[in-house]
Amino acid sequence: MRAVSCVHFPGGMRLGRESGNIEDRRGISMGGVGLPLGGGVGGLILLLLISWVTGTNPLDLISTTSSVPQDQTVGTSGVRDNDPQAHFIAQVLADTEDTWREVFRQRGNAYVPPVLVLFDGATQSACGVGRSEVGPFYCSADRKVYLDLSFFRELDERFGAPGDFAQAYVVAHEVGHHVQNLLGISEAVAAQRERADDRQSNALSVRLELQADCYAGVWGHFAQSRGLLDPGDVDEGLNAAAAIGDDRLQRMARGEVIPETFTHGSSADRVRWLRRGMDGGTIESCDTFSNGTH
Repeated sequence: MRAVSCVHFPGGMRLGRESGNIEDRRGISMGGVGLPLGGGVGGLILLLLISWVTGTNPLDLISTTSSVPQDQTVGTSGVRDNDPQAHFIAQVLADTEDTWREVFRQRGNAYVPPVLVLFDGATQSACGVGRSEVGPFYCSADRKVYLDLSFFRELDERFGAPGDFAQAYVVAHEVGHHVQNLLGISEAVAAQRERADDRQSNALSVRLELQADCYAGVWGHFAQSRGLLDPGDVDEGLNAAAAIGDDRLQRMARGEVIPETFTHGSSADRVRWLRRGMDGGTIESCDTFSNGTH
Protein backbone atom coordinates (compact mmCIF):
# COMPACT_ATOMS: atom_id res chain seq x y z
CA MET A 1 0.00 0.00 0.00
CA ARG A 2 1.19 3.51 -0.68
CA ALA A 3 0.71 6.95 0.73
CA VAL A 4 -1.07 9.28 -1.65
CA SER A 5 -2.03 12.90 -1.68
CA CYS A 6 -5.47 13.46 -0.25
CA VAL A 7 -8.48 13.37 -2.53
CA HIS A 8 -10.40 16.36 -1.21
CA PHE A 9 -13.83 16.79 -2.74
CA PRO A 10 -15.29 20.27 -2.36
CA GLY A 11 -16.43 20.77 1.23
CA GLY A 12 -15.53 17.19 2.02
CA MET A 13 -13.41 14.64 3.80
CA ARG A 14 -9.63 14.56 4.15
CA LEU A 15 -8.24 11.06 3.85
CA GLY A 16 -4.78 9.56 3.45
CA ARG A 17 -3.59 6.20 2.17
CA GLU A 18 -5.43 3.97 -0.28
CA SER A 19 -6.33 0.37 0.39
CA GLY A 20 -4.63 -2.27 -1.69
CA ASN A 21 -7.72 -4.46 -1.36
CA ILE A 22 -9.30 -3.12 -4.54
CA GLU A 23 -10.19 -5.21 -7.59
CA ASP A 24 -11.04 -2.97 -10.53
CA ARG A 25 -13.13 -4.89 -13.08
CA ARG A 26 -14.53 -1.84 -14.85
CA GLY A 27 -14.32 -2.18 -18.60
CA ILE A 28 -14.65 -5.95 -18.34
CA SER A 29 -17.87 -7.09 -20.01
CA MET A 30 -19.63 -10.35 -19.23
CA GLY A 31 -20.44 -12.71 -22.07
CA GLY A 32 -23.41 -15.08 -22.26
CA VAL A 33 -26.32 -15.31 -19.88
CA GLY A 34 -24.50 -15.80 -16.62
CA LEU A 35 -26.06 -16.83 -13.33
CA PRO A 36 -28.41 -14.45 -11.52
CA LEU A 37 -27.31 -13.10 -8.16
CA GLY A 38 -28.16 -15.75 -5.62
CA GLY A 39 -29.01 -18.18 -8.42
CA GLY A 40 -27.45 -21.10 -6.56
CA VAL A 41 -28.25 -24.65 -7.65
CA GLY A 42 -31.29 -23.59 -9.70
CA GLY A 43 -29.20 -21.12 -11.70
CA LEU A 44 -26.51 -23.77 -12.25
CA ILE A 45 -29.08 -26.28 -13.54
CA LEU A 46 -30.46 -23.64 -15.92
CA LEU A 47 -26.95 -22.90 -17.14
CA LEU A 48 -26.23 -26.60 -17.75
CA LEU A 49 -29.55 -27.03 -19.60
CA ILE A 50 -28.75 -24.12 -21.91
CA SER A 51 -25.30 -25.59 -22.44
CA TRP A 52 -26.76 -29.03 -23.28
CA VAL A 53 -29.36 -27.65 -25.71
CA THR A 54 -26.97 -25.32 -27.53
CA GLY A 55 -23.86 -27.47 -27.33
CA THR A 56 -22.00 -24.55 -25.75
CA ASN A 57 -19.24 -24.97 -23.20
CA PRO A 58 -20.82 -23.77 -19.89
CA LEU A 59 -17.64 -21.83 -19.11
CA ASP A 60 -18.21 -19.78 -22.26
CA LEU A 61 -21.59 -18.68 -20.94
CA ILE A 62 -19.98 -16.94 -17.98
CA SER A 63 -16.80 -15.84 -19.69
CA THR A 64 -15.53 -12.29 -19.49
CA THR A 65 -13.78 -10.20 -22.08
CA SER A 66 -11.63 -7.22 -21.26
CA SER A 67 -12.19 -3.90 -22.94
CA VAL A 68 -9.93 -1.76 -20.75
CA PRO A 69 -8.10 0.80 -22.91
CA GLN A 70 -4.45 -0.13 -23.30
CA ASP A 71 -3.25 3.42 -22.63
CA GLN A 72 -4.70 3.51 -19.10
CA THR A 73 -2.30 3.01 -16.19
CA VAL A 74 -3.24 1.36 -12.92
CA GLY A 75 -1.89 2.54 -9.57
CA THR A 76 -0.50 0.28 -6.88
CA SER A 77 -3.88 0.26 -5.13
CA GLY A 78 -5.40 -1.39 -8.20
CA VAL A 79 -7.29 1.76 -9.25
CA ARG A 80 -6.65 3.62 -12.50
CA ASP A 81 -4.51 6.68 -11.93
CA ASN A 82 -6.87 9.12 -13.68
CA ASP A 83 -9.95 8.30 -11.60
CA PRO A 84 -10.25 10.53 -8.50
CA GLN A 85 -13.61 9.09 -7.39
CA ALA A 86 -12.27 5.54 -7.37
CA HIS A 87 -9.17 6.72 -5.51
CA PHE A 88 -11.45 8.34 -2.94
CA ILE A 89 -13.32 5.06 -2.46
CA ALA A 90 -9.98 3.27 -2.03
CA GLN A 91 -9.10 5.78 0.68
CA VAL A 92 -12.43 5.29 2.44
CA LEU A 93 -11.87 1.53 2.37
CA ALA A 94 -8.41 2.00 3.87
CA ASP A 95 -9.84 4.08 6.68
CA THR A 96 -12.46 1.43 7.47
CA GLU A 97 -9.61 -1.07 7.65
CA ASP A 98 -7.74 1.07 10.18
CA THR A 99 -10.89 1.53 12.28
CA TRP A 100 -12.00 -2.09 12.39
CA ARG A 101 -8.48 -3.41 12.86
CA GLU A 102 -8.26 -1.36 16.06
CA VAL A 103 -11.79 -2.25 17.22
CA PHE A 104 -11.09 -5.96 16.71
CA ARG A 105 -7.65 -5.67 18.36
CA GLN A 106 -9.27 -4.24 21.48
CA ARG A 107 -11.52 -7.31 21.56
CA GLY A 108 -8.56 -9.65 21.18
CA ASN A 109 -9.41 -10.54 17.58
CA ALA A 110 -7.74 -10.05 14.22
CA TYR A 111 -9.59 -8.14 11.53
CA VAL A 112 -9.37 -9.55 8.01
CA PRO A 113 -10.48 -6.79 5.59
CA PRO A 114 -12.75 -7.43 2.60
CA VAL A 115 -11.84 -6.86 -1.03
CA LEU A 116 -13.83 -4.15 -2.79
CA VAL A 117 -14.69 -4.93 -6.43
CA LEU A 118 -15.42 -2.03 -8.77
CA PHE A 119 -17.51 -3.05 -11.78
CA ASP A 120 -19.68 -1.72 -14.60
CA GLY A 121 -23.16 -3.11 -15.19
CA ALA A 122 -22.70 -6.70 -14.05
CA THR A 123 -20.02 -8.95 -12.65
CA GLN A 124 -19.57 -12.48 -11.35
CA SER A 125 -19.39 -13.06 -7.60
CA ALA A 126 -19.39 -16.18 -5.44
CA CYS A 127 -23.06 -15.33 -4.77
CA GLY A 128 -23.91 -15.30 -8.49
CA VAL A 129 -24.03 -12.48 -11.00
CA GLY A 130 -24.33 -9.08 -9.36
CA ARG A 131 -25.93 -6.29 -11.38
CA SER A 132 -25.74 -2.55 -10.87
CA GLU A 133 -29.55 -2.34 -10.61
CA VAL A 134 -29.47 -4.01 -7.19
CA GLY A 135 -27.02 -1.41 -5.86
CA PRO A 136 -23.86 -2.08 -3.85
CA PHE A 137 -23.79 -5.45 -2.12
CA TYR A 138 -21.62 -7.70 0.03
CA CYS A 139 -21.11 -11.39 -0.74
CA SER A 140 -20.26 -13.38 2.37
CA ALA A 141 -19.17 -16.40 0.30
CA ASP A 142 -16.12 -14.60 -1.13
CA ARG A 143 -15.91 -11.79 1.47
CA LYS A 144 -16.06 -9.08 -1.18
CA VAL A 145 -17.93 -5.80 -1.48
CA TYR A 146 -19.26 -5.08 -4.99
CA LEU A 147 -19.79 -1.51 -6.16
CA ASP A 148 -20.76 0.13 -9.44
CA LEU A 149 -19.78 3.78 -9.07
CA SER A 150 -22.81 4.83 -11.11
CA PHE A 151 -24.82 4.19 -7.93
CA PHE A 152 -23.46 7.44 -6.53
CA ARG A 153 -24.89 9.35 -9.47
CA GLU A 154 -28.25 7.77 -8.66
CA LEU A 155 -27.80 8.65 -5.00
CA ASP A 156 -27.20 12.27 -5.96
CA GLU A 157 -29.57 12.86 -8.86
CA ARG A 158 -32.46 10.50 -8.08
CA PHE A 159 -32.43 10.35 -4.30
CA GLY A 160 -31.06 13.80 -3.52
CA ALA A 161 -28.17 12.62 -1.35
CA PRO A 162 -24.95 14.11 -2.74
CA GLY A 163 -21.58 14.46 -1.02
CA ASP A 164 -18.45 12.50 -0.34
CA PHE A 165 -19.51 11.38 3.14
CA ALA A 166 -22.73 10.04 1.64
CA GLN A 167 -20.57 7.89 -0.63
CA ALA A 168 -18.33 6.92 2.26
CA TYR A 169 -21.39 5.87 4.28
CA VAL A 170 -22.44 3.48 1.50
CA VAL A 171 -19.00 1.82 1.51
CA ALA A 172 -18.92 1.69 5.31
CA HIS A 173 -22.39 0.07 5.37
CA GLU A 174 -21.24 -2.76 3.09
CA VAL A 175 -18.09 -3.16 5.18
CA GLY A 176 -20.47 -3.39 8.14
CA HIS A 177 -21.93 -6.53 6.56
CA HIS A 178 -18.40 -7.90 6.37
CA VAL A 179 -17.96 -7.23 10.10
CA GLN A 180 -21.22 -9.12 10.73
CA ASN A 181 -19.84 -12.01 8.71
CA LEU A 182 -16.60 -12.08 10.70
CA LEU A 183 -18.51 -11.99 13.99
CA GLY A 184 -20.79 -14.86 12.93
CA ILE A 185 -23.90 -12.68 13.03
CA SER A 186 -24.78 -13.11 9.35
CA GLU A 187 -24.69 -16.91 9.59
CA ALA A 188 -26.84 -16.95 12.74
CA VAL A 189 -29.43 -14.65 11.18
CA ALA A 190 -29.50 -16.69 7.96
CA ALA A 191 -30.29 -19.80 10.01
CA GLN A 192 -33.12 -17.98 11.80
CA ARG A 193 -34.57 -16.72 8.52
CA GLU A 194 -34.72 -20.26 7.13
CA ARG A 195 -37.06 -21.22 9.97
CA ALA A 196 -39.14 -18.04 9.84
CA ASP A 197 -42.19 -17.05 7.81
CA ASP A 198 -41.98 -14.19 5.30
CA ARG A 199 -42.89 -11.48 7.79
CA GLN A 200 -40.42 -12.68 10.42
CA SER A 201 -37.75 -13.12 7.76
CA ASN A 202 -38.22 -9.53 6.60
CA ALA A 203 -37.99 -8.30 10.18
CA LEU A 204 -34.69 -10.13 10.66
CA SER A 205 -33.40 -8.65 7.41
CA VAL A 206 -34.28 -5.17 8.67
CA ARG A 207 -32.40 -5.73 11.93
CA LEU A 208 -29.36 -6.96 10.01
CA GLU A 209 -29.37 -3.94 7.71
CA LEU A 210 -29.84 -1.49 10.56
CA GLN A 211 -26.91 -3.06 12.34
CA ALA A 212 -24.78 -2.53 9.23
CA ASP A 213 -25.90 1.11 9.30
CA CYS A 214 -24.84 1.30 12.94
CA TYR A 215 -21.46 -0.25 12.13
CA ALA A 216 -21.05 2.39 9.42
CA GLY A 217 -21.66 4.88 12.21
CA VAL A 218 -18.93 3.25 14.32
CA TRP A 219 -16.50 3.92 11.49
CA GLY A 220 -17.86 7.49 11.27
CA HIS A 221 -17.29 7.91 15.01
CA PHE A 222 -13.58 7.21 14.63
CA ALA A 223 -13.29 9.22 11.42
CA GLN A 224 -14.78 12.17 13.26
CA SER A 225 -12.43 11.72 16.23
CA ARG A 226 -9.45 11.75 13.85
CA GLY A 227 -10.58 15.06 12.38
CA LEU A 228 -11.35 13.61 8.94
CA LEU A 229 -14.79 15.18 8.66
CA ASP A 230 -15.71 18.75 7.79
CA PRO A 231 -18.82 20.50 9.13
CA GLY A 232 -21.78 19.13 7.22
CA ASP A 233 -20.23 15.75 6.42
CA VAL A 234 -22.25 13.93 9.07
CA ASP A 235 -25.43 15.51 7.71
CA GLU A 236 -24.55 14.12 4.25
CA GLY A 237 -24.38 10.61 5.68
CA LEU A 238 -27.63 10.99 7.61
CA ASN A 239 -29.29 12.36 4.49
CA ALA A 240 -28.10 9.36 2.48
CA ALA A 241 -29.43 6.96 5.11
CA ALA A 242 -32.80 8.70 5.00
CA ALA A 243 -32.85 8.76 1.20
CA ILE A 244 -32.69 4.97 0.86
CA GLY A 245 -35.11 3.99 3.62
CA ASP A 246 -37.70 1.39 2.60
CA ASP A 247 -40.63 3.72 3.23
CA ARG A 248 -39.22 6.43 0.97
CA LEU A 249 -38.30 3.95 -1.78
CA GLN A 250 -41.73 2.33 -1.66
CA ARG A 251 -43.47 5.68 -1.78
CA MET A 252 -41.39 6.67 -4.81
CA ALA A 253 -42.02 3.35 -6.57
CA ARG A 254 -45.68 2.61 -5.80
CA GLY A 255 -47.10 5.60 -3.95
CA GLU A 256 -47.77 3.64 -0.75
CA VAL A 257 -45.83 2.20 2.16
CA ILE A 258 -46.14 -1.42 3.36
CA PRO A 259 -44.02 -1.74 6.55
CA GLU A 260 -44.32 -5.53 6.79
CA THR A 261 -42.43 -5.84 3.50
CA PHE A 262 -39.48 -3.73 4.63
CA THR A 263 -36.06 -5.37 4.21
CA HIS A 264 -33.68 -2.52 5.13
CA GLY A 265 -35.62 -0.32 7.53
CA SER A 266 -37.44 2.98 7.40
CA SER A 267 -35.65 6.26 6.77
CA ALA A 268 -36.09 7.25 10.43
CA ASP A 269 -34.69 3.94 11.70
CA ARG A 270 -31.71 4.02 9.33
CA VAL A 271 -30.84 7.53 10.46
CA ARG A 272 -31.34 6.57 14.12
CA TRP A 273 -28.98 3.59 13.98
CA LEU A 274 -26.33 5.38 11.92
CA ARG A 275 -26.35 8.14 14.52
CA ARG A 276 -26.27 5.61 17.36
CA GLY A 277 -23.11 4.06 15.92
CA MET A 278 -21.51 7.48 15.54
CA ASP A 279 -22.38 8.39 19.12
CA GLY A 280 -21.45 5.06 20.70
CA GLY A 281 -18.46 4.03 18.62
CA THR A 282 -18.62 0.40 19.74
CA ILE A 283 -19.90 -2.93 18.47
CA GLU A 284 -22.00 -3.22 21.62
CA SER A 285 -23.89 -0.02 20.81
CA CYS A 286 -25.19 -1.70 17.64
CA ASP A 287 -27.24 -4.57 19.06
CA THR A 288 -30.32 -4.16 16.88
CA PHE A 289 -31.50 -7.67 17.78
CA SER A 290 -31.86 -7.10 21.54
CA ASN A 291 -32.93 -3.46 21.38
CA GLY A 292 -35.28 -3.71 18.42
CA THR A 293 -35.33 -1.00 15.81
CA HIS A 294 -36.07 1.97 18.09
